[in-house]
Amino acid sequence: MSETVLELKNVTMQFGGVIAVNDLSLEVHKGEIVSLIGPNGAGKTTAFNVVTGVYAPTNGAVWFNGKKIVENHPRGKMKKLYGGTNDGLYKDHLEPTPDKITKLGIARTFQNIRLWKSQTVFDNVLIAKHLRRTSNVFSATFRLNWAEEKKQREETAELLKILGLYDVKDELCTSLPYGLQRRLEIARALATEPSLLLLDEPAAGMNPQETDELTAFIGKIRDEFKLTVFMIEHHMDLVMNISDRIYVLNFGALIASGTPEEVQNNPVVISAYLGEDDNA
Repeated sequence: MSETVLELKNVTMQFGGVIAVNDLSLEVHKGEIVSLIGPNGAGKTTAFNVVTGVYAPTNGAVWFNGKKIVENHPRGKMKKLYGGTNDGLYKDHLEPTPDKITKLGIARTFQNIRLWKSQTVFDNVLIAKHLRRTSNVFSATFRLNWAEEKKQREETAELLKILGLYDVKDELCTSLPYGLQRRLEIARALATEPSLLLLDEPAAGMNPQETDELTAFIGKIRDEFKLTVFMIEHHMDLVMNISDRIYVLNFGALIASGTPEEVQNNPVVISAYLGEDDNA
């Protein structure tokens, strides 16, 4: 039986009178590439925002590696599950912030590229490495953390080599072609050392050649870094070529799931999203 990495159980996200996600349940298994598709406004990015702690759901919960990490809660009524002040996990109500979700091993990219525009390629990735640093203000001020800093700079250089970005490491990120900026954003996510990678429309704005390269790239990093990938994407060639399984949302509700072939031939999906061939 496949190991479940991510599970959403009856997740609902409501904004006033608008239900963006409606009673969504799904699973992502270890090593899979799973896609979440649907028309614009179907609730896909909202679901990602719930998983990554941007929103606390109106109802339901999110489980990661068998542990509940997000659930609906009334603000301000929280009891800590563990001692200390930095774990961010709560017993009766969970209110983790996105940085704490990332520390658990979930990284994401965004539909609109969000790189540090004034920084180089190298520094964009190195900054993400800081999430795993053990130094504090005192050790950083007196350079007592030099060994850790040196190690992270070496790891950043190695990551850029693996991802084909080392030759442009000293370039400003905004000077890169669009496809390489997308790749850099994924590199920055990988620098946080995730086991689950969430990609929000990684092929948005790409030409056909860039999309083909991205398809191969996603498969490569899945294998190279032993990742599980959960992806939102509108580019159907990419989705159908790379996904192990697909979930389909429409108006916030799950309308279908299955293999690419099953989804592609599902009449409900065809009617709601993929469209029918009038000449068929």
